[in-house]
Amino acid sequence: MSELTNIDAITRTLQAEMRRDPRIFITGEDVGKRGGVFRVTKGMYEEFGERRIIDSPLAELSIVATGIGAALYGLRPIVEIQFADFIAPAFNQLVQEAARFRYRTNGEWTVPLLIRAPYGGGIGGGLYHSQSIEATYAHVPGLYVVAPSTPYDIMGMLRYALRVDDPVLFLEHKKTYRLIKGEAPDTDYMIPFGKADIKRVGSDITVIAYGLMLHETLQAAQELMRQDISVEVVDPRTLNPLDRDTILTSVKKTGKALIVHEDNLTLGLGAEIAALLASEAFEYLDAPVMRVAGPDVPAMPYARTMQDFFMPNAQKIADALRKLYAY
Repeated sequence: MSELTNIDAITRTLQAEMRRDPRIFITGEDVGKRGGVFRVTKGMYEEFGERRIIDSPLAELSIVATGIGAALYGLRPIVEIQFADFIAPAFNQLVQEAARFRYRTNGEWTVPLLIRAPYGGGIGGGLYHSQSIEATYAHVPGLYVVAPSTPYDIMGMLRYALRVDDPVLFLEHKKTYRLIKGEAPDTDYMIPFGKADIKRVGSDITVIAYGLMLHETLQAAQELMRQDISVEVVDPRTLNPLDRDTILTSVKKTGKALIVHEDNLTLGLGAEIAALLASEAFEYLDAPVMRVAGPDVPAMPYARTMQDFFMPNAQKIADALRKLYAY
């Protein structure tokens, strides 16, 4: 076992996978000699050279389009969107092309493309470096959307992502890059998509959370334990497709559910999970399904005080849990 930060887990896995499979290459803005804005690819240019670590123009549309073309012709491209906020110019390539190719060709063509995208707030990034984009893309059939939050999950899901034959949007919460540490085996294990993980076992309330919010939720659950309130924490890990069975089994056991994400509240992923619980676990619920999420404002404010107002945190989650427990 090795103790790693989230960013170490990404870097080590990318290096190992590139050594394993010569078809894998990485392209994106500043990924070459600079090693990327977050230093994920630091040292890779020197090891793998300019034909496999390729600096791209500042054009997300062409970054993803290049990846699609390379994937169609047998390579295993990894494209980095420097900040998830800037993925919008590539929307057509991702949704209309990459996600549709298998369907439109009746399975004759596939697009084994990995799109890495740092997302999320809490770093003082303001409007254009703090967005959570998961709900927009989790809506799209044909596109895997995953958001692992620990070194163990990152390594296992990243390996798996480089073996599936469909496009994968791999979301990495940038605040957790160096904040979160954990152990991971020194083996080539994999975690298949569509499998949630129970990060904390409990009996009174189920919380479904991912990304940075998973770690805020675990803090809140620890606080409530001192009040003899037992919280079960489910990490979906894969946002599309969701592990419906694990979520439903947990909520049927506890009878109460809270969903936490930092994306805007309205039409966020929490709404889909709430609809699932209403349709398939209604008779087990002892209280309304609750959500803690970002407010419905256009983007993360610049001011630190307003950023704190926008971001869910352990205290806001704990307050919601107490309210739900008392219902």
